[in-house]
Amino acid sequence: MGNSKSGAVSKEILEDLKLNTKFSEIEIAQWYENFKKQCPTGRISKEEFQSIYSKFFPESDANTYAQHVFRSFDTNDDGTLDFKEYIIALHMTSTGKTNRKLEWAFSLFDVDKNGYITKSEVKEICTAIFKLIPKDELSGLAEDENTAEKRADKLWSFFEKGDNERVAEGEFIQGVLDNEDALRLIQYQPTK
Repeated sequence: MGNSKSGAVSKEILEDLKLNTKFSEIEIAQWYENFKKQCPTGRISKEEFQSIYSKFFPESDANTYAQHVFRSFDTNDDGTLDFKEYIIALHMTSTGKTNRKLEWAFSLFDVDKNGYITKSEVKEICTAIFKLIPKDELSGLAEDENTAEKRADKLWSFFEKGDNERVAEGEFIQGVLDNEDALRLIQYQPTK
């Protein structure tokens, strides 16, 4: 009955991905074929992921940010991404619904994975995001956003928390939804 071809994506993973992403069965099968070619072991290491990710930001230092992105999608903490984690990552960072993207953004900022974000975690991620900005774009940044620390302070101020307080996921999502500047500060959109 089922698909017994060893080179094909399992029916269970296929159904799960069809349900949780915007990708069709054909697209998922094509992604899987490419994934198996690129990663014959069926897993991507952090280093391989960083290498792939850095190709999207050739004029920047994407390594730190890529490490955080990798951590946020390595849901089973095994130090690799399997096909399902990879496709979810692709979906969330490209075309996911706003709330789902913000849930992912929260996990990106929750560096220690304790369910809360602190100001120091915001600074850590803002520093990684800042490294993505090419040097020739830095001069065009607003005065209150022209360093990683200023960006972190500005973003933290939207949550109306003290320096030693923390933000829960719901507060983070609502705070970002309520403020376009916050939404802009949690990401980097290349101008070119």
